[in-house]
Amino acid sequence: MASHLNTDASTDRSGDGIQPAPSTSGFVEAGGLRLHYLDYGTAGRPAMLCVHGGAAHAHWFDFVASGFSADYHVRALDWRGHGDSEWSQSPDYSHERFASDLTEVADKLDLRDFVLIGHSMGGMAALVYAATYPGRVGKLIVADTTLHMEEHRIAAMREVGARQGSNYATHEAFVARYRLRPEGTTAAPGIIRHVAEHAARQIGDGSWRHKFDRNIYLQRVSVDGLPYWSRIGIPALLVKGDRSPRITPQIFAGVKARCPHAELAEVPHSDHHITLDNPSGFVQAVQAFLARHG
Repeated sequence: MASHLNTDASTDRSGDGIQPAPSTSGFVEAGGLRLHYLDYGTAGRPAMLCVHGGAAHAHWFDFVASGFSADYHVRALDWRGHGDSEWSQSPDYSHERFASDLTEVADKLDLRDFVLIGHSMGGMAALVYAATYPGRVGKLIVADTTLHMEEHRIAAMREVGARQGSNYATHEAFVARYRLRPEGTTAAPGIIRHVAEHAARQIGDGSWRHKFDRNIYLQRVSVDGLPYWSRIGIPALLVKGDRSPRITPQIFAGVKARCPHAELAEVPHSDHHITLDNPSGFVQAVQAFLARHG
């Protein structure tokens, strides 16, 4: 069962006229944990589920949701260990675990033949889910995902996971120090502030910490995403930022060799954090793909 709580509809945060979409908060049980999601409304329309990357949260999609809500019932999930979802006590944060969580979330929200959008780590988990549980997803969008991560990058992430992390005396102090990783974002300062405001939680001593379980990085292992593409029979789109190095021509050629119908779209003026860097460009790329496939 899913439960709902109202969240505030924020005012313009971006500085360039783009406003975050209003939403309600819901919770659903999956994998023995209480997972949080945002519901952007428009019930009764075809379903769209958005899943974020590592160390992020569901509000990463606040600036693109309104671009899809005229045609879709849009929701965005907080993965376990992220945002307002519970943390795994095991801990278990493999891509297979995330995919299994998605199965339960889809069942309990009655998502059928839905559009699945995954960014970064969420793109890999979405790919694993669509390949492992065929027949559930109708269209797949994988946004600026590293399909094969080198061992030195894995080691660097584990080092981050091993660090204690910082406590901040006030919420504003956390927001002021917040930075997107990797660097290189083209997002407007107001958009970065918006996601920063939703990235902190207050703990027992009154200080503020990042809403992210560092065990997710500590447990990170190298996963080769290319073989999963041979099992994708649905319309599929890869989206990359024009300044991002993650989906190279060689990587896309590897995808096409396994999934000939896969498509690629490049979003201008954006790096890795596409939904923040160029929200309207991301929406246009995805809308064009969805229009081509009915």
